[in-house]
Parts: sequence; structure tokens; C-alpha cells
Amino acid sequence: MTSETSETSAAYSRVGAAPGHRLRWNKVPEVTVYFWVIKVLCTTVGETAADLLNEKLGLGLTGVSLLMSVLLVAVLIAQFRTTAYRAGVYWLAVALISVVGTLISDNLTDNLGVPLETSTTVFAVVLAVVFVVWYSRERTLSIHSIDTLPRETFYWLAVLFTFALGTAAGDLVAERMALGYWVSAVLFALAIAAVAVGHFALGLDAVWSFWIAYVLTRPLGASVGDYLSQPTADGGLGLGTVVTSVLFLVVILGLVVFLTVTRKDVGEPGRVTREAA
Repeated sequence: MTSETSETSAAYSRVGAAPGHRLRWNKVPEVTVYFWVIKVLCTTVGETAADLLNEKLGLGLTGVSLLMSVLLVAVLIAQFRTTAYRAGVYWLAVALISVVGTLISDNLTDNLGVPLETSTTVFAVVLAVVFVVWYSRERTLSIHSIDTLPRETFYWLAVLFTFALGTAAGDLVAERMALGYWVSAVLFALAIAAVAVGHFALGLDAVWSFWIAYVLTRPLGASVGDYLSQPTADGGLGLGTVVTSVLFLVVILGLVVFLTVTRKDVGEPGRVTREAA
């Protein structure tokens, strides 16, 4: 799913002559098949790694959440300091956000006893607020124009709450409907396919198609992760969180190295806008 390039071109022409501004590259990769594959893999790692860290570190859910949040902040600082998209930094941030988003939802459910219906609704409302404020300020939600500090801030806030929402909604569907991991994965895959059909065949807006699919890939990846890692007695394959996490991390690392070398997910050189210095 891709968004319109004309929007970025129009924005460039509007601000191209503004004084006191400098050129800056788009900070987000192009939406290719590699993007969606790594995104789903990151969501799977987010699910299994959160469980693994909670089990092995002995810090408790709160302690693990604080540790991973600190790591996420450090990586996001590095991401914000880059002047262009860097595959390694970007995807490390996404992987950590996947873990933190999962832990936020798990803390609300397991530590605070917040019902999944409530947390799902709250995350949906917060995400909607992020989108409304983002659009009211920038007049776009397109990821082809993440080229200023405010837009990048809104982008990562949206990404965080899509992961939290996807976690809560995925758990709600899997647990309340008792569908099992594999059936849940198929259900969310079909939902994503429906969004793709809506976009390519029925003209569903590209930007909204992207963000809907972005939310849905979270429970898809989580269902796949749980299916692979959970014991056979619970409906999984019994690979364990260690094997599943390492397996997916190796694949992610391989793809990120490939993209770093080939730059197949980097936009056209002309896709820049101006940013306040």
C-alpha cells in the first residue's frame, strides 16, 4: 500500500522558498513488501520477546517495562538525530516499540486489572486523538512526508499506540472469542486482505488503508508468535519464546542488512521538504 507522491511535491513547492529552513530527507522507508514483512516480524518479536524478558530477567512486568522503555527512548533519540532514513536505527526503534507497546497493554491487563474491552477502547481513542492533532497541524498523515520534527514526533506516537491497540484488540479477540492462535492469525490476515482489496479495487484512501493495515499487523504477528512459541497443550507448536524470538530476530537482521546495502526501501532523491533550522 502506497500513498500519493503529489502531496509531498505540493508541500515542497509551498515551502521551498521559505527563509531559515534546510532540506531534510524523509525519515521513513518506502512502503514495499519488505516493509510489511519486517513489520509483521517485529510484531511477532514484540510478543515473544516481551514474554521471554518477563520470564527470564526476574524483574517483573513493571521492571521489564521500565527497562525496555529506557532502551526505546535511547534508540528514538538516535532516530531523531539522524537526518535521513537509516534502516538499522529505524527498525530497531520499531522492534523496541513493539515490545513496549505489548508491555503497556499487558501491564494494564495483568497488573492493574483493566478489562481488555476498556484498554482497547482507550488506545483507540488515544490513537484517534494523535491522528486528529497531527492532521490539524500538518494537514497530512502520509508517511511520505515524515520530514520535520513535529511530523516525526506524531509518527512515532502513532506507531506506539497502534502497537498498544493491536495488542489489546488481538488479546480481546483471541481470549474472548477463544479462537486459538492459528485461527486468530488467519482472521487478522483476512482482515488485512480486505483492506488491500478496499484500497486497490474499491479506492479506499491510501493513507487510511496504510494505518488500518498497520494496526492489524500487530495482532497478526502476535498470533503467529504465540502459535509458534506456546506449548502444544495450549494450542501452539511448542518452540518456546527463546527459539521463536531468536529465529525472527535473525530474519529481521538479515532483511535490514539487505536493505541497508541495496537501499531498495529508500525513496526517490527528490523527496525532500524544508524544515525549520
